[in-house]
Amino acid sequence: MTSKDKIDIRSLSAEALTNHFTQFGEKGYRAKQVYEWLWQKSCVSFDEMSNISKELRKKLDDTFVINAVKISNSQFSSDKTIKNSFVLHDDHLIEGVLIPTPERMTACVSSQVGCSLTCKFCATGYMERKRNLNPDEIYDQVVLIDKQARENYGLPLSNIVYMGMGEPLLNYANVLKSVERITAEDGLNMAAKRITVSTAGIAKMIKKLGDDKVKFNLALSLHAANDEKRNTIMPINEQNSLKALAEALKYYFAKTKNPVTYEYIVFNNFNDELQDAMELAKFCKHVPCKVNIIEYNPISFASFLNAGEDKIEAFAEYLRSQGVITVIRRSRGKDIDAACGQLAIKEEAKSESI
Repeated sequence: MTSKDKIDIRSLSAEALTNHFTQFGEKGYRAKQVYEWLWQKSCVSFDEMSNISKELRKKLDDTFVINAVKISNSQFSSDKTIKNSFVLHDDHLIEGVLIPTPERMTACVSSQVGCSLTCKFCATGYMERKRNLNPDEIYDQVVLIDKQARENYGLPLSNIVYMGMGEPLLNYANVLKSVERITAEDGLNMAAKRITVSTAGIAKMIKKLGDDKVKFNLALSLHAANDEKRNTIMPINEQNSLKALAEALKYYFAKTKNPVTYEYIVFNNFNDELQDAMELAKFCKHVPCKVNIIEYNPISFASFLNAGEDKIEAFAEYLRSQGVITVIRRSRGKDIDAACGQLAIKEEAKSESI
């Protein structure tokens, strides 16, 4: 049996795995042991399962496959950020980043191979979306980046952000399953409050997050609180207007009581005036929130520039004067194209400029 004919063992629930073991004539507790090896100990080889007999390990290897994600290449920034190119079992490539600061160790993980949303300022938006990532492929990124944090900086991961390649809410079920495995007691046992899922804004899926009463944090990549401007840089806004997003966020907050984070890049001569700040402050009144003002990181496909320091400070100061919690986030890993909006597998990105 080739690996293509084998069953992806991490696609099985604990119950489904137990059923397979019953068919093998094995006791149910053996399935539980294997499940722990897969999700608690992050094992990627049946040979490593030391409390399983060699005979059963051979049977597992004949029937199942572990489609482990591997690091293809790592780049180290002068600010200690580490960007990884990960290779998947079907040879697709994705990127993920370790962002170390004195206060925290953050993993930025991808949820799709490429992206379908074509945001004009984001390098990933110029790539074709090849496929969604499976829950185990997202989980593996976290495990590998955690190992990297421990080996390079002597600290475990403290936070995870779904802000890498892809739109998480267009891979809804797999993203939620990955969070479940990362937070479960029989998984990595990380606190849900240390996880943030970022979306470009899909109203009906934000409502679904509310229905599912998720415990993780939600961030919305806003970048303009004006439909005309937002349509220009984020075509998804044409089907998910600010009014629709506001309604969805109110619904989400009513269901979860979780405040929302708005991510806002201040582009030079585009959304950096007082009027833009006034529009954003008004949008912030819909639900309890904070604003992260993000430094823009230029990409070769687009001609946007970061607003001047004085403009950014004035923008933030106005929001604060309106009672909006506002943080200016400085970019990390710009020198290795690891900063926000810069992730792209170079050979796959489409060369077109704005």
